Amino acid sequence: MRQRPLGQSRIEASVVGLGTWAIGGWMWGGTDERDAIDAIQASIDSGITLIDTAPAYGLGRSEQILGKAIAQRRDQVVLATKCGLVWDTDKGTPFVMQNGRQIHRYLGPESIKRECEQSLQRLGTDHIDVYQTHWQDSTTPIEDTMSALLDLKREGKIRAIGVSNATIEQIAEYEAIGPLDTDQEKYSMLDRNLEPVHLPYLRKNNIAFLAYSPLANGLLSGKITPSRQFSGDDLRLNNARFTDENRQWVANVLREFEPIAKEHGATIAQLVIAWTLEQPGVTHALVGGRNRKQALENAGAGDVVLSAEELNLIDQAIEQLNEVTANI
Repeated sequence: MRQRPLGQSRIEASVVGLGTWAIGGWMWGGTDERDAIDAIQASIDSGITLIDTAPAYGLGRSEQILGKAIAQRRDQVVLATKCGLVWDTDKGTPFVMQNGRQIHRYLGPESIKRECEQSLQRLGTDHIDVYQTHWQDSTTPIEDTMSALLDLKREGKIRAIGVSNATIEQIAEYEAIGPLDTDQEKYSMLDRNLEPVHLPYLRKNNIAFLAYSPLANGLLSGKITPSRQFSGDDLRLNNARFTDENRQWVANVLREFEPIAKEHGATIAQLVIAWTLEQPGVTHALVGGRNRKQALENAGAGDVVLSAEELNLIDQAIEQLNEVTANI
């Protein structure tokens, strides 16, 4: 598994990381703890060191499961979690409901420090490698938020500071106060709006980019057929990208990747992840895995290196994807 630096932090992490939103169950139709622990263990066994989670994933559930899975393997993991989505205060801005609880975007210093202690306890560790603001909070000055994060870093409770779902202007505000190491944003073959400005800015300023949802919630995995049914609170249930017609169009385009995938002994999903990691400015890809099989497949993408010619052929096919999904 290839490793790349996380900004200026002096921490290196596997190019493929495990994302654990689905492991928390929320918006993914629940979770199976045994399968989740197997997925985490298999990821580590396969060379994945970067594991990303958040308190909001199942109201602490994802962190708790992850803590159990790495209890004897903490030194093998670059542990990333987040702050800023809280359900124990009315401060900040209402964001979403989860299991009858109102979640707020709030990055007040006292809340960040309280959240950090709670995450440390759930994860069963004395430090977090990468601590990220999950969503930005318009009610708290970034200076106050960053000052609290720097306090935690000085105390040794976190090693690196990151943001997620942030604009370039917000990132610049963080940087004006202290070193920022990572930025986690949505990016995939279908979500490329960050390429003109955002990614070049990160490259120039030596900030690692952690792409989340590189498989577009599974749509680009090559496994979601038009007949697939979604139920419960699954976020794909009423998502326009997942209509039967659109899934068929995407499946048709993905078939064009098959000769390249075959050449590398790779699956379509692995090829998509590998393409993501070759894009300028993208340093790491966070991919969800809910069981051992999915985790092993994701990890295998870290060994797939595509040639310039192959990347060009894939880009030509992506143009068709973008035409189909441009208005979705």
